[in-house]
Amino acid sequence: MRTPLRPLARILEARQNGENPDLIERENLERRHEVIRDKSQPRASARLGLLALAFGCAYLTIGVRMGHLAASEPVEPVASAPGAEIVAQRADITDRNGRILATNMTTSALYAHPKDMVDPKGSARKLAEIFPDLKAEDLERRFTDGRRFLWVRKVLSPEQMQAVHEIGDPGLLFGPREMRLYPNGTLAAHVLGGYSFGAEGVHSAEVIGTAGIEKAMDARLRDPAQAGQPLELSLDLTVQATVEEVLSAGISMLNARGGAAIVMDVRTGEIVALASAPTFDPNDRPVPLVGKDDEPSDSPLFNRAVQGVYELGSAFKIFAAAQAMELGLVTPETLVDANAPMTWGKHRIKEFEGKNYGPMLSVRKVIEKSSNVGTAHIALMIGPQRQQAFLKSLGFFDPTPVELIEAPGARPLIPRRWPEIVTITTSYGHGMSASPLHLAAAYAAIANGGIYIKPTLLKQKGPASGIRVMSEKVAKESVSMLRSVVTHGTASLGEVKGYEVAGKTGTADKPKKSGGYYKDKVINTFASTFPASNPRYVVIVTLDEPADTSGPRPLRTAGWTSVPVTAEMIRRIAPLLDVRPIVEPITGAALTAAAN
Repeated sequence: MRTPLRPLARILEARQNGENPDLIERENLERRHEVIRDKSQPRASARLGLLALAFGCAYLTIGVRMGHLAASEPVEPVASAPGAEIVAQRADITDRNGRILATNMTTSALYAHPKDMVDPKGSARKLAEIFPDLKAEDLERRFTDGRRFLWVRKVLSPEQMQAVHEIGDPGLLFGPREMRLYPNGTLAAHVLGGYSFGAEGVHSAEVIGTAGIEKAMDARLRDPAQAGQPLELSLDLTVQATVEEVLSAGISMLNARGGAAIVMDVRTGEIVALASAPTFDPNDRPVPLVGKDDEPSDSPLFNRAVQGVYELGSAFKIFAAAQAMELGLVTPETLVDANAPMTWGKHRIKEFEGKNYGPMLSVRKVIEKSSNVGTAHIALMIGPQRQQAFLKSLGFFDPTPVELIEAPGARPLIPRRWPEIVTITTSYGHGMSASPLHLAAAYAAIANGGIYIKPTLLKQKGPASGIRVMSEKVAKESVSMLRSVVTHGTASLGEVKGYEVAGKTGTADKPKKSGGYYKDKVINTFASTFPASNPRYVVIVTLDEPADTSGPRPLRTAGWTSVPVTAEMIRRIAPLLDVRPIVEPITGAALTAAAN
């Protein structure tokens, strides 16, 4: 119990003795305070000890951290929040010889803090003078509508950056950027595709692929672990440039709407050159066409070599001959019915310009003269089911597996039903559509001895493995027949001295949107391989609506259009591919005696 400050007994006693009672209260209060102090002193001492320990630990931690920082290498701070970091670095792309096709360049972006701008109207006017595609009125409205931040320009050239700097407005700011640069301009544009910006921040932006191999291999190119290792393509920059130059010249001379060309190594499946025209500059990628009446092929972005799905005409005939030989139904010298026209139900199969190569032709002559009727009879020997299976083994029923984002969408157009009349028309390349790259892979299977190898745009270390689709003997005989097409048949303009070109022409009428075919518009193809004695490369050239108008009447067949373009291409690229010309032996009659 607490002692009362003014005990009654002592108060009464003090009054009787004449003492002051207030002294009793003061004495008792002092005693109570002494007791309280004695009790609180240990607790206060403990608290002061804990506080001193806390301050000591804090100072010790700071000292250790400062010592650690002083002894370590300086590094840039990295945000640890998930998704906060923007990976801007992107691996280079090179050709097979290490020459740069795509790389990175440091530049700047322009943004604005309108609240900090001194003269929004004047700055808007000056920016419109620097960037003609921007309107001063729009910029002024955006600078004054109350927003705190806005992008003005995602990429600046050094000259533009200096011009903006000279405006001197503190509300105009620059952010570092890493952009993609294609130093060769339009070269290999359809392979490379292009880029755009993904996640963006003031201090960096994410570079992502938008088309071509940039999009297809985006994960590989953005992988920080492989940023220092360039992506090596199978393309040869010099061969690619030559192919594009010859293709462009051929399109111009033959008044064609466009064209495509492919050079492929038959042993590895490597695509050494792939061109499509018209083309574009991936540094300034154009906007896709969006009009209702616009054809996809009208856009320069359209890759005719991969996305272009066409009826390839008589270039298909060698497949019927090769399959029939593989099945043991014919040999190159077997005679088949070639009497034209051929009637099949309500259908009439005719030859070009109403010719008749019959009554009988050898299989070799059927290919050499490009006989529709002879090929039709060979196809009927094979039958629909076996024909489908063979074409499927050559890749004609699936999109090409090449490393382009556009490839999966380029699916061949296959007839829904496959009666015998489809077997006939397919044998000479009508009624079924595929891309030039499909044709290149199939011809490579013939040229390399009968093995189908998937085409690739990535550099390979050696010969690739594949699926055998025909015997080596049949493949060799097929190449021999293709060689006859150049030496004695429809591709005589394809002969390149010393390089033993072998190939097959294909002229297909162009289909109308409304159905049926144009009479004066064709898709021409020449599928070739060289040298015939030891094939190393396949060259495919396809032209859209070509016409040789140098004579009294337009010549539209492949023999007059695609073939000479291919010949010029082979003549120029063969030395670049290290293919030595075959020197013809000198006969005794050609020797001339000379005396000093």
